[in-house]
Amino acid sequence: MFGLETSLAVLFILCILTVCIFEFANGFHDTANAVATVIYTGSLKPTYAVVWSGFLNFAGLMYSSVIGYKVAMGIINLLPLSDMVMLSTGESVSLVLGMMLSGILWNLGTWYLGIPCSSSHTMIGSILGVGLVFFYLHGGDGVNWGKAADIGLSLLISPLFGFSLTILLMYILRRVVKERKNIFKEPEAGSKPPTWIRVILISTCSLVSFFHGSNDGQKGVGLMLIILITFMPLRFALNENFDVDQSLASLNKIEVALTAEYKADLLIKTKELKTALENYKLAKANPTISEKENKESTIKVRTQLNKITKKFDAELKSVTFVENPENAKIIKAEIKHFKTSTESVPWWVTIMIALCLGLGTMIGWKRIAVTIGEKIGKRHMTYAEGATAELTAAATIGVSTAFGLPVSTTHVLSSGVAGAMTASKGVKNLQPGTIRSIAIAWVLTLPVTIILAGLIYYILQLFIK
Repeated sequence: MFGLETSLAVLFILCILTVCIFEFANGFHDTANAVATVIYTGSLKPTYAVVWSGFLNFAGLMYSSVIGYKVAMGIINLLPLSDMVMLSTGESVSLVLGMMLSGILWNLGTWYLGIPCSSSHTMIGSILGVGLVFFYLHGGDGVNWGKAADIGLSLLISPLFGFSLTILLMYILRRVVKERKNIFKEPEAGSKPPTWIRVILISTCSLVSFFHGSNDGQKGVGLMLIILITFMPLRFALNENFDVDQSLASLNKIEVALTAEYKADLLIKTKELKTALENYKLAKANPTISEKENKESTIKVRTQLNKITKKFDAELKSVTFVENPENAKIIKAEIKHFKTSTESVPWWVTIMIALCLGLGTMIGWKRIAVTIGEKIGKRHMTYAEGATAELTAAATIGVSTAFGLPVSTTHVLSSGVAGAMTASKGVKNLQPGTIRSIAIAWVLTLPVTIILAGLIYYILQLFIK
């Protein structure tokens, strides 16, 4: 497989399977949130709801292949891939298994207990855990703390935002539809919601499912790319159609534009990239070069491409950077070319992750859906509460995906439901036990997964050689 030796191919398949299992669990753990409101308001029967949600999760991730994989690339950039690819096979496998087994164990444990818990928190904690142990064992960067801080902030703020926005939406809805008070009352058993609110409930459920696929699915893509680049950097670290001569030509165009405006620090960055590209070209032309040197030159190019695109993205936001708009246009176009060189995702990866996410949604949804629908509030969810919670979740996840930030569907929607229940009859309308369990899981997820992932990685690398 992919030119790997038999023993290495077996380990590679094992790592791929762990990502598929994680994403499958993500499907029934997180997407159950999307179907809970339409099921408990009688808008859709459970079978139709989960099949529809599973399909839209699949479609959401497939759509990401069109708009780009910002979230996936953010996940990849958490770890020092340039150092990881130089590890021994045994340690590479230990790192990947530590990261994935930690996430799977925590996700399955919280699912079994019916506790809505963030797969995003779980995954980030697992990545940080192996990154810290990697730093302990080898030094270097270990974890990209700047990116980790950005992701951590988005995960922290999103549930608070969901809770507050849902309360605001409930207030607005009460003002706008005063004459339709039945949507604010507990529905009678077996009753169907009014057509207009049913359309809103099904639409928002559809949007949450679609955006969950585009956001959480990309996390699975990012994990899969970490494995591919770690095992086979020569094949997957750069776009399969990467053209070094075209990249050198793009770099020359950028340098001409920069010379006109003059940015000394950026010219230093372009020279570093040019050196990496020229060394890469020499390595490819030399049939006697070792695999290790070939890996080093390939990863060096990827690292420098990422650095220069990040630097220019930041600089181009400054109005004082390029006074000549034509030069700015040239630079933006060539930087876009650089991004396509490192942000390529094989088509089969997207389909594999999308299938795992979609199938997971259809199979194990019930435990979490029951918690969302029955155990957050002290009474049955009203039509208005379901609609506002889903609308908040869809908007939050959609915006986060556009900005390339992973966000927790579970936390956003469960906090939205809590906000809607609070808006109806105050905090006394919440079940303290459930809220306490969700809060404890929210607090414990990161430290537990960091410790668990780091521990599994450290133990495995002692035995797998």
